[in-house]
Amino acid sequence: MPKREAPVNHLQHYLPPDTFEPVLQYLNQHKVHLTIARERKSILGDYRHRTHHDHHRISVNGNLNVYSFLITLLHELAHLLTFEQHGNRVQSHGREWKLIYAQLLDQFLKNKKFPADIEYELLQSLKNPAATSCAEDDLLRVLRRYDKSKGLPLVEELPSYSLFRTDDGRVFRKGKKLRKRYQCVELATGRVYLFSPVYEVEAVSQTG
Repeated sequence: MPKREAPVNHLQHYLPPDTFEPVLQYLNQHKVHLTIARERKSILGDYRHRTHHDHHRISVNGNLNVYSFLITLLHELAHLLTFEQHGNRVQSHGREWKLIYAQLLDQFLKNKKFPADIEYELLQSLKNPAATSCAEDDLLRVLRRYDKSKGLPLVEELPSYSLFRTDDGRVFRKGKKLRKRYQCVELATGRVYLFSPVYEVEAVSQTG
């Protein structure tokens, strides 16, 4: 697995200013084994609950900006606390998890640890948190402002009918928007797929 354990004194470099201590308290209190993962396209972080012979395990992608990293870590900590309180008796992102996640975020929101634009989107998302921060389009757009590098374009940023390549090598032509998603045709098969407007892709030249 492309992961490495995060030395405790190095973790603060992945977090916003003045958030290291409260995060460390959670990790120590609940005996969390935290690892920093390389970029994973489909997920930003994950959680594995403790067993009789092991600690709780959380991994977070190390390429995230500090605000995305903190939000993802709190998302996974909410899974841990939900498991501690309810075991496997509740849905992964059900009412119980949403309540705990909101309580974790509230500590950092009240202490103004996020920029105003991120704070606004977090408050909006807390009305009904998504299963992943990747699924909250407006929040993702704002968080991208704090990335060190621009990275790949989003589907919504490409011109209509332009070509793009996904990370598995498939090439698509961008079509019209249907409600919240774009209708795109895979060139090799002619099959139609729906893409999130904030899905990162590689633009493909149509010349040559």
